[in-house]
Amino acid sequence: MLYFLVTFGVFALVIAAMAIGYIIQRKTISGSCGGLGGIGVEKACDCPDPCDNRKKKMAKEEARRKMLEENRII
Repeated sequence: MLYFLVTFGVFALVIAAMAIGYIIQRKTISGSCGGLGGIGVEKACDCPDPCDNRKKKMAKEEARRKMLEENRII
């Protein structure tokens, strides 16, 4: 049980130190390699024509965007 408590304490200290560093630097969290954009892939599937599920999702997002645009107050 002592090993568990010591290990937990060390992890808690490391996480607290990372949190303090994040707060002080005010930098955004980002990956080290830049993701798929770093290797020239613009979208996750990198296929020329999206699948039916993706088309439905894109149509729903576009309809929502248009609805918000039309009903914007300001």
